Amino acid sequence: MNKFGTRTEYTPVTQIDGVPVKKLIADYGSPCFVISERTIRDRYKNALRAFKSRYPKVQFAWSYKTNYLNAVCNTYHSEGSWAEVVSIFEYEKALRNGVPGTKIIFNGPDKTESDLRRAIEHNSMIHIDHFDELYLLAEILQESKQKARVAIRVNMDTGIYPIWDRFGFNYEDGSAWSAINKIFVHPEMELVGLHCHIGTYMLSTNAYAIATGKLCDLVVSIKRSYNKQIEYIDLGGGFASANTLKGSYLQGGDIIPSMDDYAESITSTILNFGFKPDELPILFLETGRALVDDAAYLLGSVIAIKRLSDGRRATIMDFGVNLLFTAFWYDHRISPAQELSAQTEDMVMYGPLCMNIDVVRESINLPLLNKGDQVVVHRVGAYNMTQWMQFIQMRPKVVMIGMDGSPHIVRENESLDTMLRYEKVPKHLLNFKL
Repeated sequence: MNKFGTRTEYTPVTQIDGVPVKKLIADYGSPCFVISERTIRDRYKNALRAFKSRYPKVQFAWSYKTNYLNAVCNTYHSEGSWAEVVSIFEYEKALRNGVPGTKIIFNGPDKTESDLRRAIEHNSMIHIDHFDELYLLAEILQESKQKARVAIRVNMDTGIYPIWDRFGFNYEDGSAWSAINKIFVHPEMELVGLHCHIGTYMLSTNAYAIATGKLCDLVVSIKRSYNKQIEYIDLGGGFASANTLKGSYLQGGDIIPSMDDYAESITSTILNFGFKPDELPILFLETGRALVDDAAYLLGSVIAIKRLSDGRRATIMDFGVNLLFTAFWYDHRISPAQELSAQTEDMVMYGPLCMNIDVVRESINLPLLNKGDQVVVHRVGAYNMTQWMQFIQMRPKVVMIGMDGSPHIVRENESLDTMLRYEKVPKHLLNFKL
C-alpha cells in the first residue's frame, strides 16, 4: 500500500488481446512491438463520440508522423479519418494507402516546389507555414494557371510557455492577418481554413479554448473584410496520452484531461462565439499521441543482471532507446510477463547499446527479474515506430493483433541484407589483405 492505493506495477501482464505474451515472443522474437487493432478503434471511436456529441461538424485526420505504419494508418482511415502529413514522403504514403488527395492535409515548413505541385495536382489542402512558401506557391499557380485550396498555420500566446512560434504566422504581432491579406490578392489561392498546433502533451484545456477563440476571431474578421466564409478551423493535436512525464509527481493517467474535457473546451468556444448555425466551421483534429499510445506494447527480455559500483541493481534488456525513443521523456510503465517473487528492489533498467545514455528507466521498483525473464512496456504507440533508430541493433518485427485475435506481421524485422541494400563500395575498396 501507499497513499495512492495498492501498487499495481508488479501485476504480471501475460496476454495482449487474449494472445499470450510468451507465445508472441516465441513466434516473432524478442524484442518486438505488438499493436492492438481493437484498442486503436476503441480510442478513435471514443474521441469521435466526445467531439461529435458536442459539435456534429467534426473531421479527424490521422497524424502520419505519429505512426505511419500502413496497417495503423489504414485502421484509422477505415474508421473515417483523413490523412495529415508533414512531408512529401508521408504525402505519397497516404496516396498509396488510397486516401484521395482532397482528403489529405499537407502541413509542415519544408515543402519544395515539386511537393507543392504534387499537392496542387491532387487538390489537397495546403497549410502554408511561412511567407517564402506563400510566395513560392503564388509563383507556381500563376505560371501553371492552376488554383489551390490553402490555409495558414497560426501561432499564438495561449498562456503556455514557451510559445510554439517557430511554425506558422503569429496572431499577436499581425503576421497572420498580413498572410491572410496577401492570399486574398492572389485569386489563384482559395483560403479555406485556419490551422494551429499549440504544443505537445498539453495538460491545459483552457489553452485550447484560447487558441480556438483566436482562430474564430480570424474567421469573423475574414468574413467582415472579404465576405468570405472560412470552411474549417484545424486545432491540430497535442492532446496528452496517459504516459507519465519524467519528473512528474503524479502518474500521467491521474492528471491528463479526458477526451471529453478537451472536446468541451474546444467546442463550447466555437458554439459560444456567435456563429449562425449554417456558418459554423468544420472542426478538424489531427490527434495522434492520445489515440495510438495505448494501442501498442514493446515486448522484450532480460539479457543480464549486474550490480553497479554504488550498489544499485542494474537490469539490462534487449531493447533500448534505439527502439524506445520516448524513454527520453517518459517513465514508461513496465510490467513483468510472468509470475515472480514478492521481493522487489529499486533498479536501473538499461538497453543493450554501447552508449551510456541508453537508459530505459533511471529508477524503477520491480520484482527481481532474472536473465531470460520477459517484460511488457506499455503505451509505446506514438513516435517510437517513426523515430526508432537502426543503430547497433536492427529494428524488430511489428505485429498487429486483429479484431478476431489473430496476430499479423505488419512490418518485418530488418536483416543485414536490409542494411546493405543501399550501400555501394568503390572498386578499389572491394579487395584488401590483412
